[in-house]
Amino acid sequence: MKYWLMKSEPDAFSIDDLAARPGKREHWDGVRNYQARNFMREMKKGDTVLFYHSSCAKPGVVGVAKIVREAYPDSTALDPESDYYDPKSDPDNPRWFMVDIQFQKKYKQPVSLAAMKANPLLDGMRLLKRGNRLSVMPVEAEEFQIIRAMAAE
Repeated sequence: MKYWLMKSEPDAFSIDDLAARPGKREHWDGVRNYQARNFMREMKKGDTVLFYHSSCAKPGVVGVAKIVREAYPDSTALDPESDYYDPKSDPDNPRWFMVDIQFQKKYKQPVSLAAMKANPLLDGMRLLKRGNRLSVMPVEAEEFQIIRAMAAE
């Protein structure tokens, strides 16, 4: 099993939105960065996801989800009405993919970006590296356990 971090702006799609979906599950669409897309194609059913709220007053990890469906073509890339439409997409040779995630838990207290930056045990975490703005990225097992402990599960 691998661990991942997936960012979403809470005004667009929050952990509460995920928890409110039928079956507490939703597809993760709209990723338009090749490296993030490649990470999504590595995801396996059962992998654990840290759900991260970004571009908000207090960015941070707000809960946990699981991968419940592995990568498949992102239909929003072919939909001219979608914000994520890509006119260069080809249904016979998909460029963009999505996965399905399922809500597992919301942290009582989010683990803020500031708290993660202040924790020397997380110095090597990809999220905290200068210039890393990917919306999907791998997380080391040890990093996941540290964040879980910081959340006081």
